[in-house]
Amino acid sequence: MTHCILIGAPVDEGQRRPGCLMGPAAYRTAGLAGTLTALGHTIEDRGDVVPDRPGNETCANAAVHHLPETIAWTNALREAVAAALPEGMPIIMGGDHSLALGSVAGVAAHAAQTQRPQFVIWLDAHSDFHTLRTTTTGNLHGTPMAYASGLPGFGPFPPFPAPIPGENICMFGIRSVDPAEHAAMQDTEITVNDMRVLDEQGIVAPLRAFLNRVRATGGLLHVSLDVDFLDPSIAPAVGTTVPGGTTFREAHLVMELLHESGLVTSLDLVELNPFLDDRGRTAKLMVDLVGSLMGRKVFDRPTRSYG
Repeated sequence: MTHCILIGAPVDEGQRRPGCLMGPAAYRTAGLAGTLTALGHTIEDRGDVVPDRPGNETCANAAVHHLPETIAWTNALREAVAAALPEGMPIIMGGDHSLALGSVAGVAAHAAQTQRPQFVIWLDAHSDFHTLRTTTTGNLHGTPMAYASGLPGFGPFPPFPAPIPGENICMFGIRSVDPAEHAAMQDTEITVNDMRVLDEQGIVAPLRAFLNRVRATGGLLHVSLDVDFLDPSIAPAVGTTVPGGTTFREAHLVMELLHESGLVTSLDLVELNPFLDDRGRTAKLMVDLVGSLMGRKVFDRPTRSYG
């Protein structure tokens, strides 16, 4: 049994397609708490995080938008997640992926305090490895992994508490990487299991190889699950669709393997945009995936009706 701490993060400023701020409410409506309770876990919903008033931070890249608001969210979420970890497993309900600037900072701060290595598995179509200097869209949901890795170019942000070594990061299922991100990642030890790797090797071997590294070091594992990890044919409620994502069964297999590892200590659910959904289809699928992550087997999952 796990004490699950639900933290709403209605962040919408990291990209330009409004709607992710409705994500936390959609997860609650889709029955996330009930799903976890039915599996024997205890639930504590701490409501939605409210950031402080934004400051006046600026940067040299004119494309960057909502920088002060994103910094305020980063500070608030870092504190909320770091405070939750000693008491249970935080599940951060987003919100666009810029929320991970704060959530990953929070888990890294906790790991440093407990003197355990922090690992991250990034389930996403994108690498999110831009800095404030390299982003051309100015969308800060494309920067969390560069920030967590300690790359320069984040001057207005608070220093990342304990940069995560590349060998402790696994990008899984990516299929859209900008040239600047690709160049920056060449100098790291990040494990990149893109869709070509998964097509050739399958899900199990690459994932277990990374999980074995986490286990061997006694590490903590943060899972960041982006809706666009999934193929848009089964998960349409995201503003950054990329064809060729994971299927229903592939995604559930990832969650089942993560559960069986017993290593997951925190979770992000990001980029759900209910405004783009089809009668809650994507929200329900994401809740089902959390169910698999937390122990529900395929034959236990109830039949879903979208009619």
